[in-house]
Amino acid sequence: MKVAIIGIPKSGKTTIFNALTKSSAEVAAYSPTLAPNTGVAKVPDSRLSVLEGIFQPKKTVPAEVSYTDIAGSLKGFGTEEVGGEFLSYLTTADALLQVVRAFEDDKVPHPEGSIEPKRDIASLDLELAISDLAIIERRLDKLETSLKGAKAAERESYLKEQLLLQKVKAELEKDIPIRLQGLAKEELKMLSNYQFLTAKPMLVVLNIGEEQISQASQLEGEISSLYPQFAVVALCGKLEMELAQLSDAEAKEFREAMGLSKPALDRVIDLSYRLLGLVSFFTTVSSELKAWTIPGGTPAPKAAGKIHSDMERGFIRAEVISYSDLESCGNLAEARKRGLLRTEGKNYIIQDGDVVTFLFNV
Repeated sequence: MKVAIIGIPKSGKTTIFNALTKSSAEVAAYSPTLAPNTGVAKVPDSRLSVLEGIFQPKKTVPAEVSYTDIAGSLKGFGTEEVGGEFLSYLTTADALLQVVRAFEDDKVPHPEGSIEPKRDIASLDLELAISDLAIIERRLDKLETSLKGAKAAERESYLKEQLLLQKVKAELEKDIPIRLQGLAKEELKMLSNYQFLTAKPMLVVLNIGEEQISQASQLEGEISSLYPQFAVVALCGKLEMELAQLSDAEAKEFREAMGLSKPALDRVIDLSYRLLGLVSFFTTVSSELKAWTIPGGTPAPKAAGKIHSDMERGFIRAEVISYSDLESCGNLAEARKRGLLRTEGKNYIIQDGDVVTFLFNV
């Protein structure tokens, strides 16, 4: 899973990036020469420790989330001159994480002169829409030219694309992002190559101050009521960045003292999985226990392809047991005895927590 971190300048994007990836990227004022920060976070999953006890693997590999911290503002991203490399980071992301400033700090003045999360969300939404509109307008111009000399077979395809883009453009101009336009699956498939920004799932992280921690739930509720299509979480980026540098035991002690429950990474990943409709399954091959992330509704051969394309191409069947069944049995031998280890074919949909062995032949 790839997530791009965006937000207006001085919102704390790099602070949140450091908190999520346990990195130590420099938290500096925006400069157009700053390269994006990239980092990987291991997906926390308590089921792995239970499975380790059962399988005794030599190596355990959690699922991963890749985060990219995009420098600066999105203003002008809709133009070919400004977009460039930074825009490519956004278009290839599975989801966008928008950092919204809610903390007060006189030493770091807000670019707009005041703290107003709702205004900042609306402002950034507008920039994303402008980027999508610019792409659509350029493509419509090219389609207009192509249609003039198109053959009959090409013409039908061009006209279909033109009509869809005109429809999407009209809604964007009414401030309706693509994710809320109610497009059919076939229409979304036609648009997928464009990687439009307002079509991507959005996670909003409200970056609050320490004195606001007790109000976190209230602040989340206020933004969620205005933007029900977004996943929203409020956290203190500065504090979470500091805690990310401590050992797990020390960080847990500090969190308990401050009345905090889960680490920032856990909360953000939980919401990201729900927002994207993702599930995890587990494999144990060559003494390696590994977690894999796939979209919910993925059939067994496609899940096997996540591991290796040969496994999808030569898929025969899958031996499957649910995590809860395996946990209650304690080992595979007992699971077999109880008839809980089953064989599934090509039409089986992998479920969250499945422990799977794929059988294939190429």
